[in-house]
Amino acid sequence: MNDLTAVSPIAAAASDRWRARRTLALAGLAHALHDGLTDMIYVLLPVWQAQFALGFGALATLRAVYVGSLASLQIPSGQLARHVNARTVLVLGTLLSGGGYALAGLSGGLLGLCLSLALAGAGGSTQHPLASSAVSRVYGANARGPLGTYNFAGDLGKAALPPLVSVLLTIMHWRTALWVVAALSVCVALLIQLLMPRVRAGSATEKPIDRPRASRARRRTGGFGLLLAIGVLDSAPRMGFLLFLPFLLKAKGASLTTTGMALALVFIGGAGGKAVCGWLGARVGLLATVVTTEIGTALGILAVLALPLAPGLMLLPLLGMMLNGTSSVLYGTVPELVSSQKVERAFALFYSGTLGSSALAPVLYGWLGDATGAAWATGAAAVTALAVVPLMLLLAPRLTSFSPCRAN
Repeated sequence: MNDLTAVSPIAAAASDRWRARRTLALAGLAHALHDGLTDMIYVLLPVWQAQFALGFGALATLRAVYVGSLASLQIPSGQLARHVNARTVLVLGTLLSGGGYALAGLSGGLLGLCLSLALAGAGGSTQHPLASSAVSRVYGANARGPLGTYNFAGDLGKAALPPLVSVLLTIMHWRTALWVVAALSVCVALLIQLLMPRVRAGSATEKPIDRPRASRARRRTGGFGLLLAIGVLDSAPRMGFLLFLPFLLKAKGASLTTTGMALALVFIGGAGGKAVCGWLGARVGLLATVVTTEIGTALGILAVLALPLAPGLMLLPLLGMMLNGTSSVLYGTVPELVSSQKVERAFALFYSGTLGSSALAPVLYGWLGDATGAAWATGAAAVTALAVVPLMLLLAPRLTSFSPCRAN
């Protein structure tokens, strides 16, 4: 961008604000699409189970193909963006995600479906490290709030796309529904290409954002490693619960449309959870926020297991707040624990860990479900949420300046 400060400092500031807002809006749009593509698989699981006669373990493995591809290519995507303009990588990744789903709609068997989902996941791997780092860089030291908005946008996609697919499944074949989703991906890719400012990946010579000495000290004492471990454990129960939710609801008499609505309730609650956790963290601190949401997650999962269909559906938005709200403050903490030169790599590592957990955990829960039943495996997801609490107690002293929490 040309240096406008010599002409008008006010015009330069206005231009920077517009650039930042446009970057945030389009990064949020990409996040909404890709998160929606990831979680709409839950609506398709019962359909694929009927078509391919799959057990819980096989269904979880099918989803793991997508998420495993997405997680394993996070770091390579960030490295590629150092050689190719990051916006271009993001656009190509979005097109690849849509193309993968288009191929899934053309697949004639389980193997073709797995290969197609692997391609879609590879395309999705570009979004998290590149879009989040773009927001972090354009806002600099003030990126925590915008990063919360960016993560909130992902939950809007989760709340919108699964119910859209569930409605499409009632009026068309699942293959046709996937082609509609692929066309939507192409539209989003075009918007990013045409409207998003060029995204510059960081380099070793970039001037770092000035941070307090306490922040550098926290980096030296392994705060990021603990944060990563917490993120991994936070993702596991969410994925395990969502894997079994359609089958738990079906056992209680829910229709396919009701299942889609139930998933929407969870994701709408998750979107609200980002704002609620930001408000809660600002008043009681990160430690109390995370401990509260993880304990609430465990209790909420157990309550959904025990309740009949109608009251269980009513509880889902609150449970969604607990399941997803924690991730917002965790993601927003990443830039606090690494130098600005390493922000893309840190985001890539964090997303690789959390997405890797979301790929592996459902497989383990799925095998457990095949052995013990969906109810016991869902209960195990509740126990996993409680494992975050002791790790959060270890991380808290390294984040003393982050209390009260300033996220979102």
